[in-house]
Amino acid sequence: MSDDLAELEQLAGALLRSLGASQRRTLLRRMARDLAQANRARVAAQRDPAGAAFEPRKAKAPPVTGRGATCFLYPAGGGGAPRRVIMKSFTWGSDRMMTGFDIEAGAIRSFEFDKVVKWLPVPEEHRNRTGGTLRRRGGLRRKAMFRRLASGKYLRSQADDRGFWVGFSGKASAIASIHQYGLRDKPSPRAQAMGYPKRELLGERAADREHMLDLLYDHLAAA
Repeated sequence: MSDDLAELEQLAGALLRSLGASQRRTLLRRMARDLAQANRARVAAQRDPAGAAFEPRKAKAPPVTGRGATCFLYPAGGGGAPRRVIMKSFTWGSDRMMTGFDIEAGAIRSFEFDKVVKWLPVPEEHRNRTGGTLRRRGGLRRKAMFRRLASGKYLRSQADDRGFWVGFSGKASAIASIHQYGLRDKPSPRAQAMGYPKRELLGERAADREHMLDLLYDHLAAA
């Protein structure tokens, strides 16, 4: 089928070049818009151009307790073994810092959320049964991946009388490239760089190529 498509596309290229600039621009704009929409729908279905499902997110640590107590292992200074921290009445900062009373140190201390080695159950004697629950921020993360990135605001298309493109631009392009090619990046400014699974956000399927040909032939038939 791919060989048949290649031959048809060669013929389609000649037919496309035979059109006037205004007609080519109109047709290519329609092709770009439809291909962008096809990519958005595919990302919403969480599948790559080959039809394979995106690799799911890694499981997240359970939410921690706020205004009560929390317990975790945290890297010790000087590279020693992680120490157990029991922290009471802590607050959560916008910089992903937790600040509260460190029972072992007997003073107020701050800890970087992204450096926590492991979350532990709070010892019974330090539990505050009236403490509230700090919900993990970013509720959209529990839903389909790339919902916002693949929206019309960031996944764009553009055409002129010579061709068209579908893709991302600016900061969105850098973010998309990390997932498109499975690169490394920091999930937050204070975190260490980590590798991301390859999840192809952009691409074309045989069905997309066939649709482009259909658009061309429909345009010629209506001319």
